Amino acid sequence: MQVIQDTAVRLLKMAATKLPDDIEEALRAAYERETDPTAKTQFSAILENIEIARTGVPMCQDTGIIIFYVKVGSKFPFMDEIKAALEKATRIATESVPLRPNAVNPIVGGNSGDNTGVKIPWINWEIVLGDSLEVIVFPKGGGSENVCIVGMLKPGVGLTGVKKLVVDNAMNYMGKACAPNIIGVGIGGGADIAIKIAKQQLLRPLNDKHPEPEVAQIEEELMEAINSTGIGPMGLGGKTTVLGVKVDYAMRHPASLPVGVAVQCWAARHSKAIITKDLKITYVTHPLEGE
Repeated sequence: MQVIQDTAVRLLKMAATKLPDDIEEALRAAYERETDPTAKTQFSAILENIEIARTGVPMCQDTGIIIFYVKVGSKFPFMDEIKAALEKATRIATESVPLRPNAVNPIVGGNSGDNTGVKIPWINWEIVLGDSLEVIVFPKGGGSENVCIVGMLKPGVGLTGVKKLVVDNAMNYMGKACAPNIIGVGIGGGADIAIKIAKQQLLRPLNDKHPEPEVAQIEEELMEAINSTGIGPMGLGGKTTVLGVKVDYAMRHPASLPVGVAVQCWAARHSKAIITKDLKITYVTHPLEGE
């Protein structure tokens, strides 16, 4: 399906070259309130990168491994064509943006050269009521991915233990994940469920508070605790270590307390569009001029 393919190519290009407005605004605000000279310099470099990327080049040399979140209505008429369109779009964008080829075979070695291969791009599917298609592209960089964790805690440690795991992880990786970071936390479910929930939180707008006040309070407490460490941008000290901490949960087994912690670097790249059954497109995070 050409429309889906062309839409995904644009999403990949915009994700690689322009941050969503809320992320860029948060970085500029962090620069303005920073007083540490070294941290100020790091933010200046980040903001310069953002400006250079407006010319159409990726804002980071690591353009990530390609992940899609697809929410498709059960009555969307082109469901069978989505997977092939997204794979083709990934190959086209790799050459045209360009994106760095990041799909390496972990068994026999070798880079596919076009960001596709076995199970990559990874597509997270959700079937919902309706007749439209929502596509989010999420190019996830390797540095921040390397410090994501799953902790299988004993239920007795409770929320205190959950918070300690998240803060301890941030203290352990320090500047390895190109701070300031966004941290997603998934509590409960199972090991796979917890990290899946955690990674989905990285796509929430920064001003989005969890609707349950108890969860929103955990988000605020974790953000305050991590920023109080003084790790700062690139781990070199400063007031802002995280731009946001987002938490969600699933019911858990009585015998286990899984916690997933997903980490995103300052280049919090993602782009979202909605395609109707009539193939009308709305670009949500990166609107076309005039939209």
